[in-house]
Amino acid sequence: MRRLDPRKLETFRVVAQARKISTAAKLLHLSQPAVTAQIRALEEECGRALLVRSSKGVTPNDWGLRLLDTAKQVHALLGEVEGAFLEEPGVGEEVVLGASMTTASYVVPPLVAGYRAVHGRAPFRMQVANTARVLEWVADGKVPLGIVEGRLRSPRVHLERYLEDELVAVAAASARDLLRISRAADLASAPLLLREPGSNTRALVEEALAGVLGARSVRRSELLFGSNQSIKMAAVAGLGVAFVSRWSVQLEVAAGTLRILPLRDLRLTRSFSWATASPRLQGAAGRFQAWARQHPPPRP
Repeated sequence: MRRLDPRKLETFRVVAQARKISTAAKLLHLSQPAVTAQIRALEEECGRALLVRSSKGVTPNDWGLRLLDTAKQVHALLGEVEGAFLEEPGVGEEVVLGASMTTASYVVPPLVAGYRAVHGRAPFRMQVANTARVLEWVADGKVPLGIVEGRLRSPRVHLERYLEDELVAVAAASARDLLRISRAADLASAPLLLREPGSNTRALVEEALAGVLGARSVRRSELLFGSNQSIKMAAVAGLGVAFVSRWSVQLEVAAGTLRILPLRDLRLTRSFSWATASPRLQGAAGRFQAWARQHPPPRP
């Protein structure tokens, strides 16, 4: 067998971990046909199938799992090599980052930990606000780099899609009536917990529900919440159904305090995106962004 192409090996690693060609294509900034072609070419080079395809996505078979272990080792080694070359004057410069609420809590911390593990004790300063404010900071030069959520745009800011997020409906595991909800229409008679007016998450939820329910009224809770944590805790307390980022409820779902409601007719997705004043960012923030592009945190 001839030497494997490391680019195809990296594509295989991302596909095998993402379990979906479409998700891997977004993470790799490639088209789905290009990703599929690379996987098929790699399978031809290996002389055997590496993935099991199904309607739900792809999973590595026994040979694929063996190759995935090798691909992870190669990926980690290349990260160490990359880190060695980035150890240059100025690498100890503070990384200043603006982050929206969800990304600040659940995306940035593992990125910072991974970056510091490779590059040493690089100083970080993260400023947190809603997406609109972070875009203003970037446009005004108050922060060189932002990571934001949702669809908001600014003519003075360059956005680069980074990760996919899904807003999921959750309810307390003890709220039996709410756990029976399986369609968006069922929400018409359920208390719906919402973020504060002006919230990007709230706007996306209301727009999606209006599209599915039409003129039907959705009974909302009289309580509005100004943070991810407060709305999650309200749901845990059994006050109603909340729409939150899948990234934000990993611990609660694992602990069994919240359950995700499987709404068959409603799927809400959005993107986490990098925000910069220009496409090419230099300095400490640019080095961090370049590393983060190659080392995205695993999806929940």
